[in-house]
Amino acid sequence: IDVVVLEKHGDFLRDFRGDTVHPSTLELMHELGLLDKLLELPHERAIRPGAAVGNDYFTVADFSYLPTKCKFIAFMPQWDFLNFLSDQAGRYSCFSLRMNTEATGIIEEAGRVVGVRARTETGWLNVKAQLVIAADGRGSIIRQSAGLEVEDVGAPMDVLWMRISRHDSDPAETMGRVTSGAMFIMLNRKEYWQCGFIIPKGKLDEYRQEGIEKFRERVAAIAPFIADRVGELKSWDDIRLLTVKVDRLKKWYRDGLLCIGDSAHAMSPVGGVGINLAIQDAVATANILYKPLLQGTCTQDDLSKVQQRRTYPTRMTQRLQVAIQNKVINPTLQSSKPVSAPWIMHCLNVIPWLRAIPATVIGQGFRPEHIQTPDASRASKK
Repeated sequence: IDVVVLEKHGDFLRDFRGDTVHPSTLELMHELGLLDKLLELPHERAIRPGAAVGNDYFTVADFSYLPTKCKFIAFMPQWDFLNFLSDQAGRYSCFSLRMNTEATGIIEEAGRVVGVRARTETGWLNVKAQLVIAADGRGSIIRQSAGLEVEDVGAPMDVLWMRISRHDSDPAETMGRVTSGAMFIMLNRKEYWQCGFIIPKGKLDEYRQEGIEKFRERVAAIAPFIADRVGELKSWDDIRLLTVKVDRLKKWYRDGLLCIGDSAHAMSPVGGVGINLAIQDAVATANILYKPLLQGTCTQDDLSKVQQRRTYPTRMTQRLQVAIQNKVINPTLQSSKPVSAPWIMHCLNVIPWLRAIPATVIGQGFRPEHIQTPDASRASKK
């Protein structure tokens, strides 16, 4: 099937919010015969991720219980993962990746979506297609252009995203840290920590007014072992705001158009599962649509099957994320009292096998997909 991917940037080198390649995604790479090549790329493995709550440390999940080939999350810069995927896709003569090409809206004929309008370095381009797949994220221009209705589920926080250098003496684990009125995420990227400081939604201006020195003090207070490096945050230019959204489309498709991933359902950063959901959407899309696309008979009924297949895991995941946001994160951010871990975290420390439950939700999701296209059978014969 001829596939053209439009990427508005000239490369993938940006600080994406998530660098997690989940066990379910690693399983897909195994099914495609690509796992060994993928794991040759630099990455860190998290088998039992944890969180520091006040002065106590808790293991919150244990991926060694999963029935998957890889029993860990691979932390890998997303640009490396995207470069890997685009290189593997390049083996197909029918695949084309156009960089510096920004899709700006849909093209319609007689009420049907037949392509997209795109801006390139040399001018405008019309790309016609049997099917347009919108995978352009939570701020999707394509879904906006198509007039699809979005249901806002709600998120009480935003994230301030920054880098701080890492020393060999630092803990190796990717972790979350929670203290009174503050929550901090630290992703180990070997040479540096990719950090997320969680703030109440809409409070960025208040933090800015306090000044960068006060913010550095906040970071040092929640992660004392990097206190000697918070000066690397020279100004607010070194910190990016990631606006958290939790929403979903009521209808993921129109005739000739399908939305998947964040363009269909923006996820909370809770659990870092947004990438997992997006990849599972893509696999379900391929499984369900490859025959109709080969035959040139892809209809709205076919597109609806993708939404039907992926609605349950989307809603269940968002329901769990919202519950954690409302019952754990928001009260913590609003509180000035000493923080204490909820009872369930103490249970996870005392009864290790319980860690398999969050590991399954995070690592596999509520409905993991498997390769059902001919690629899987070819890989299994190698």
